Amino acid sequence: MPKRLALVIVLLSGAAAAVPGAENWPQWRGPSLNGLSGEHNLPIRWSATDNIAWKLALPEFSASTPIVWGDRIFLNIAERGDLYLWSVDRTRGVAVWKRRLASGNMQRRKQNMSSPSPVTDGRNGWVMTGTGILKAFDFDGNEIWTRDIPKDYGRFGMQYEYGASPLLYEDSLYVAVLHGWRTSDPSYVLRISKANGRTIWRVERPTQARSESLDAYTTPALLRYGTSTEIVVTGADVVTGHDPDTGKELWRANGLNPSNDRNNRIVASPVVFGEMIYAPSLERPMLALKAGGRGDVTRSHVLWSFNNGPDVPTPVTDGTYVYVVNDRGIMWCLDAKTGREVYGRKRLRSATYSGSMVLADGKIYVTNEDGLTSVVQAGPTFQVLAENDFDDYTLSSPAISEGQIFIRTTKFLYSIGTRTPGAKG
Repeated sequence: MPKRLALVIVLLSGAAAAVPGAENWPQWRGPSLNGLSGEHNLPIRWSATDNIAWKLALPEFSASTPIVWGDRIFLNIAERGDLYLWSVDRTRGVAVWKRRLASGNMQRRKQNMSSPSPVTDGRNGWVMTGTGILKAFDFDGNEIWTRDIPKDYGRFGMQYEYGASPLLYEDSLYVAVLHGWRTSDPSYVLRISKANGRTIWRVERPTQARSESLDAYTTPALLRYGTSTEIVVTGADVVTGHDPDTGKELWRANGLNPSNDRNNRIVASPVVFGEMIYAPSLERPMLALKAGGRGDVTRSHVLWSFNNGPDVPTPVTDGTYVYVVNDRGIMWCLDAKTGREVYGRKRLRSATYSGSMVLADGKIYVTNEDGLTSVVQAGPTFQVLAENDFDDYTLSSPAISEGQIFIRTTKFLYSIGTRTPGAKG
């Protein structure tokens, strides 16, 4: 089964102009780690009662996205003061098992300690809590190993607590801890063996950022071009590329905080497509870089910048266009290579937007905090095809698998549409 995931991840190759059909949603940003799905004939319209295969009651809100592999769905769950991993039967919509991860759940504004999304390779699953507990389970719910990251390396020091998801690549988990508001400890990136939980390497990531701008809630991205593979990390005013084997920093671009704003924390994660990297900051700027640089690439590899980027929602791109929505529901479409504005300042339904965009079947799915998912036509012309309202507080991003869409609200996990196993359009 791990080989199947490896084959899916290879789709990140720079030669890929489009993403073929994907059966599973194994990580927060899906099979290609960038919010793309190659599936077709997906649901466009639904409500809390229409076009719903099932819904599963949940105890509390969470920003964590459902992770799907075959007949299993994994959820990071907060329930009162504790945190759990749920394994859900995808066919029946019932929890097969629940495993307690840790105590210490708390709320920091609109985040609790269940924010990180699980990851899976189809054989085992891994999940991290906002308190820094990282655990591995097999599909039967047997615990394989556990780590307490703050116990090993010091208390997390973000203002709003930890919210990044692990990146699973080949035999390892890559975990970024970028902080400074509540600690003087250095920021760092970890590579952890998925088999036994041991640290393979830990590299510190120094920057000139100050105060809250040291904090980041971003998940690392995977960059593959030619024969090279790199781990991309954004936060603390810079974007960096690291050797996955050693953790060595290969390149760095400044410019994510040109005004040296002390409150420039970063939430939206980097996006990679082919040989392009898109690095959001706190709205301005969002930088577009080309791969292949070494050392300081600020002048040599930053191709364009955009001053109406997102704060919380991570953008999405198909390699032709980059789609951006800000926290207020204003949407832009940019030329992916030049940054030219194709269309801009198009309003979705007025609300606060925190969930990240997903692109599939020529459509963009974006869910706001009121539980309304807008389906927008991909391409150079702005057109809202449908508005689907669950009328329930929602922070999570949509997940797509085998013809269905999974959306998590405060009260329920919804399975939308009819499952078509193995169908790739």
